Amino acid sequence: MVETRTISQLAVVALGIVAVAIVSFGVFVLYPDSLTDLFGLVIALAVIVLGIRVISGIASSMFASYNVAEVAVEGPITRDGGGGGPLPSRPQSTPADDVVDQIDRADEDENVDALLMKLNTPGGEVVPSDDIRLAAERFDGPTVAYTTDVCASGGYWIASGCDALWARDGSIVGSIGVIGSRVNASDLAEKVGLSYERFAAGEFKDAGTPLKELEEDERAYLQGLIDDYYETFVDRVSDGRDMDPEFVRDTEARIYLGEQAHELGLVDELGTRRDLEDELTDQLETDEVVVEEFEPERPLMARLGTGAQQVAYSFGAGIAGIGADREFRLRLRN
Repeated sequence: MVETRTISQLAVVALGIVAVAIVSFGVFVLYPDSLTDLFGLVIALAVIVLGIRVISGIASSMFASYNVAEVAVEGPITRDGGGGGPLPSRPQSTPADDVVDQIDRADEDENVDALLMKLNTPGGEVVPSDDIRLAAERFDGPTVAYTTDVCASGGYWIASGCDALWARDGSIVGSIGVIGSRVNASDLAEKVGLSYERFAAGEFKDAGTPLKELEEDERAYLQGLIDDYYETFVDRVSDGRDMDPEFVRDTEARIYLGEQAHELGLVDELGTRRDLEDELTDQLETDEVVVEEFEPERPLMARLGTGAQQVAYSFGAGIAGIGADREFRLRLRN
């Protein structure tokens, strides 16, 4: 079946190239008007190249050899893939909006019968994690989450929106909890002669500011936010995984190796990528599963800048760690 599709695709491309070449040669070479022959030939070659790209895209769409889309969530989960500050962010973090776009694109692709969510993440921000989960839940077809290394916290939040979760024996799974943090720099500020003077409208507007001690009512307020997000997490997991909410709470945000997570019901199946594809082949009732990676198109400057970003991160990570938590921050992190 795959060979037939490939031959058909090549035939369409070949016919398209011949047609574009004939038209271009006739328009720009045989019948030049105000252009020189050489300039006409250059334009003809450019049109041929452009035509080949267009026709190849059409042929790929008409005779696609894939039937499963893979969308990856790797690294910390944030809205835009950055740290949100002026200092270098961690490389290979996951921009949630891009992931959602790729899931939606896969859902609209008539060739895609199933969605494979590749999860290798310690978690991240709450709402971006939920956006990815909702996109996976919207997908019209089987959705399978698969992790080899880490599927913790925000990663598990996403997995709860899929039909099944596969892992390896040594995978790290779980951490169903929420953490919030702030840097208390009040003692340091006092030592260096800094003082905090408040100008704010609203009692809790500056709750979590590091240059002052937390009042008890501010601490209760911030802990209440954490508790509310935690209850939402528990609800998402218990609904998506069909678990008792009390069981989810009893995990106490612990992490488990894949084998134990499977015994507890946090993971549906243990196996390799090949085992998963064999299972999908049976589930889709097809001769074979061909997986296509759906990933966002990266601008040229972004591709060129990856190496520089990694160097900058290595140099500035320690400084970023000091400056990043200026105020109260909330994460789904292992």
